[in-house]
Parts: sequence; structure tokens; C-alpha cells
Amino acid sequence: MLKPLGDRVVLKIEEKEATVGGFVLAKSAQEETKTATVVATGQGVRTLSGELVAPSVKAGDHVLVEAHAGIDVKDGDEKYLIVGEASILAIVEE
Repeated sequence: MLKPLGDRVVLKIEEKEATVGGFVLAKSAQEETKTATVVATGQGVRTLSGELVAPSVKAGDHVLVEAHAGIDVKDGDEKYLIVGEASILAIVEE
């Protein structure tokens, strides 16, 4: 399993194909954000005074992330995205 460092977050992207009237939209026509599930978080980032600021998200959270953010990685057969916490736009509450 991947253990991110600092303020980085490991995400599992939820792959969904957007459709309009039964037609599948091209990737370029789909939304500019991705929906993902947080798999793991780093310990946080240190302030100038040395305080540790924990991440705002936790494992299991569903989030919106910028479309072109992060680095794609593979761990076994699973594909993940590693992003900085600043690339996460919102937590999706159900």
C-alpha cells in the first residue's frame, strides 16, 4: 500500500462515463473535475513555528479533485492518483 508524505493524498478515481441522451461524451467534453475516494493521507505539513497541521480529509472521504492534478501510479493491479491537498476542491457529503 502507498503511504503518502507531507500534505499529499492517495486517491482512487471513480471512473464514470458521462452520457447525454444515451450518447457517450468524449473525454474532452466531460467535466473539468474528477470524483475520487481518499485511500490514504500523509501526516500533514509543518508551519514555520514547527506545528503539524493535519490534512482536512481522511481515508474514506469522497472528494472533487482538479482534472489534471496529481501523478498517476499503479500498485499491483490498482490505479491511484497522488495529489497535494491543495488540488482537492471539496469533500462530497452524501
